[in-house]
Amino acid sequence: MSAEITLFVNPTAGRGRGARVAQPAASALRAAGFCVRTVSGADAGDALAQLRTAVREGTGAVLAVGGDGMVSLALQALAGTLVPLGVIAVGTGNDFARAMGLPVRDPEQAGRLAGEALKEGRIREIDLGRVDRAGGTGSGTWYGTVLCSGFDSRVNDRGNRMRLPAGRFTYDLAMIAELAAFRPFPYRITLDDGPVIETEATLVAVGNGSSYGGGMRICADAVPDDGLFDITVVGDCTRATLLRVFPRVYRGTHLSHPKVTVHRARKVTLEAAGSTAYADGEPMGPLPVTAECVPAALRLLMP
Repeated sequence: MSAEITLFVNPTAGRGRGARVAQPAASALRAAGFCVRTVSGADAGDALAQLRTAVREGTGAVLAVGGDGMVSLALQALAGTLVPLGVIAVGTGNDFARAMGLPVRDPEQAGRLAGEALKEGRIREIDLGRVDRAGGTGSGTWYGTVLCSGFDSRVNDRGNRMRLPAGRFTYDLAMIAELAAFRPFPYRITLDDGPVIETEATLVAVGNGSSYGGGMRICADAVPDDGLFDITVVGDCTRATLLRVFPRVYRGTHLSHPKVTVHRARKVTLEAAGSTAYADGEPMGPLPVTAECVPAALRLLMP
């Protein structure tokens, strides 16, 4: 085992904030006897290229410092390798860390526990989702939590255009604005190469993890190492029904609503005109997309 740990720091955090929030974790790791290397970059593409180089050179582990976006970027370099991932969850949503039982907004504790896990071999192999768009190369984009489409992807599209600080407040404002033009989408859903399901749906979420958007448990029963996605389909709700059901998403109790159906599958293809897809909060582009659950694709450092 290499004694070097790579801290993967957000290259877009303003005025060096990414490096500053990583310091308590770096100090805890050095105190445990590890050599700590920091990888950032001029932008996301440069940062990922540098991280891939660190993985090829044999770093002992990678600790992603930030939120779900940084975890998502790290997955692109680590999926399918033997290099384990740790998470210093200091972002806005931190859904990946919460789902895996990792510390949130405590970089010193997260760094200490990651070092202990590496020394003691406390590693959990988890599944990842891999997304391919129609006509893609087949290499795909990896994700760890939820791929969403439909109403919530429209909300994300709007939220990304709003000139407000990111976070739950922006999402809620964007949701209110999208309700004014709300309509269900005609979907074509294919599960495991089975027959096409044609349905009107408000949204479809493909969960490897249970939550997205900072605690919305849209796929509340998803298990990240069972080799299957949980696919939550919210049917053709009215605005009034959607407003009644929405608060239940934070508790996961929406799954019992008659307009909600849950499927489990290894692979799913989603088609819907006018809808985009997001995975781990990152844009995947317009549908159609195909997501495949890849078993044991990531080695994760656990407390």
